[in-house]
Amino acid sequence: MPFRGQYQGSSFSELLELDHSHIRVDFADLAQKAHDAIVEAPHGTTVLALRLEAGVLVAGDRLATAGYQVASREVEKVFAADEHSLIAIAGAAGPAIEMARLLGIELEHYEKIEGEALELDGKANKLSQMIRQNLPAAMQGLAVVPLFAGYDTRRKQGRLWKFDITGGRYEEAEFDASGSGGLFAKESLKKSYTPGLERADGLRAALEALRAAADEDRATGGVDLERGIYPIVKVCTAEGIEDVPESEIADVHRAIVESSRRG
Repeated sequence: MPFRGQYQGSSFSELLELDHSHIRVDFADLAQKAHDAIVEAPHGTTVLALRLEAGVLVAGDRLATAGYQVASREVEKVFAADEHSLIAIAGAAGPAIEMARLLGIELEHYEKIEGEALELDGKANKLSQMIRQNLPAAMQGLAVVPLFAGYDTRRKQGRLWKFDITGGRYEEAEFDASGSGGLFAKESLKKSYTPGLERADGLRAALEALRAAADEDRATGGVDLERGIYPIVKVCTAEGIEDVPESEIADVHRAIVESSRRG
């Protein structure tokens, strides 16, 4: 006989809270265990998002650090939350990745229950609630400060949001960056960004910004030619989410380096 619990709504986290409290995700408890297990948790560094004429582009470097040490050189920091939205993580890597995965489950569960996808504003609200739940861990130094971006199928345009550690969300009209190198990435984007960017120009602006961040911030990973490691870049439009191929990223990177040498 199928299980019939108390909760009849469409929120996955509330379903766990009421009917399956023994398996619900407790970010504060998760972060406390991570804090107790290791002295310094791995942290993701620089991510950015910008609006394109056809949608949004989200990118991040691949380095994760633990204090002054390299924790990982190939961390994935940009995730598809669903078919039309992306989350880029910065901050404590463990809780951030768990939050990104749970957001995807939340949105999938909502669509199955309601029969339609949540509005893009609602998705940003869901992420804001998760960040707020992580506040006790953030006060211990395990903050999660993501970016959220996607294609609004109702407004027919790309949109993006930044957050603070308390869960406050703020929509940005053009671009934003987060993480230890975020300030340098934003300074670069201020110089190169223009409204209505096409995909190719947006990709170049994003890679230039990550290059600037890596040049000034030791925790941000640049292109690693020896290991063949490049930033991760995803584009979201009305057609869905596209992973920008590494071969294309490599070509644009070479063009940026050549331009810098000539300039």
